[in-house]
Amino acid sequence: MSAGGERRMSSRLLPWCVIAIPAVLVATLGACMTATDHPEAASTAGGLAPVESFSGIADPAERSAALFVEAGKVLQHPRCLNCHPVTRSPTQGDDLHPHVPPISSDTAIAAAGLPCTSCHQTHNSPTSSAGIRSIPGAEHWGLAPASMAWQGLTIGELCEQIQDPARNGNRSLDKIRVHLAEDHLVGWAWHPGEGREPVPGTQEQFGELIAAWISTGAHCPK
Repeated sequence: MSAGGERRMSSRLLPWCVIAIPAVLVATLGACMTATDHPEAASTAGGLAPVESFSGIADPAERSAALFVEAGKVLQHPRCLNCHPVTRSPTQGDDLHPHVPPISSDTAIAAAGLPCTSCHQTHNSPTSSAGIRSIPGAEHWGLAPASMAWQGLTIGELCEQIQDPARNGNRSLDKIRVHLAEDHLVGWAWHPGEGREPVPGTQEQFGELIAAWISTGAHCPK
């Protein structure tokens, strides 16, 4: 997930506004976004196991690894992976297809000459198009640094990376906890806008899993 300011997101949906987007761009984007018939139901379709459900694992290292596997349901979800690509170009949708229009984080300019902020605002923005129901957005919207590329990693490899200061933005484990549990940009994944499936559970539950993983030694699954 991308790094951003460390402010807690409200439990309510971010305020939305309608933005004007060229019809051709809307049609193009619409062909690439994943939509669901009942987006409001998607937020409750999946969940995260509570921390206490892992208490039956006697070995602290095994319990720690199991806690991270559960947290990985968020970290390895398409809402997060799309902003942690292997290349410096974002991906879209649940199938992680290339961003349309093509864009590189090296320039932050789309192939059509549009800056990212032409479409991505500081909040999710609904559209009147039948093909795409909203444009995602949040403050500090953008790709994670190249060192934080997650796509294609196993859950164990991701675990090792996320606690490596050289590959996590020079964060301590406690700063990682604060970032994942409180950062509003991370929190966007639970409020991704109409037409997108949110990550499972809540940011609070996710933060509790991360805290418990750290307190049990931050062990990684094999």
